[in-house]
Amino acid sequence: MDEWVIWVILAVILGVAEIFTLTASLGLLGVAAILTAATAALGLPVPLQLIFFALASTAGLVVLRPIAMRHIKQPELERFGVEALVGKTAYVVSEVTGREGRVRIGGEEWSARAYDETLVIPTGASVDIIEIEGATALVYPRE
Repeated sequence: MDEWVIWVILAVILGVAEIFTLTASLGLLGVAAILTAATAALGLPVPLQLIFFALASTAGLVVLRPIAMRHIKQPELERFGVEALVGKTAYVVSEVTGREGRVRIGGEEWSARAYDETLVIPTGASVDIIEIEGATALVYPRE
């Protein structure tokens, strides 16, 4: 069997293994094996093929993998506007029921309703903001 065929088989095996692991390492080794198959097809001796494979693998893992991982692991988008208020703590300024009430959120006073319409939250209580509907905060008492 020709040496380049062995390198192609190794590349396919590494490529399939990459599909199951998603580490971006085995795929780069597979690319190095394909490049080495090209050098084997050109007639380079086996020791030079192994050196080329080692250099190509190292270059891929040291240079390309960190770049790929940066693109895969993108930071979470930050919430802004009223979406950023969800999950924050507010303080009840006037009693909050299922229909009406007022809370203070970070220095601003907002209209509010209890998330559970059967609850009555007294003045001075701390609440969590569950949702924002228009200009009204839906809140739930802190435990």
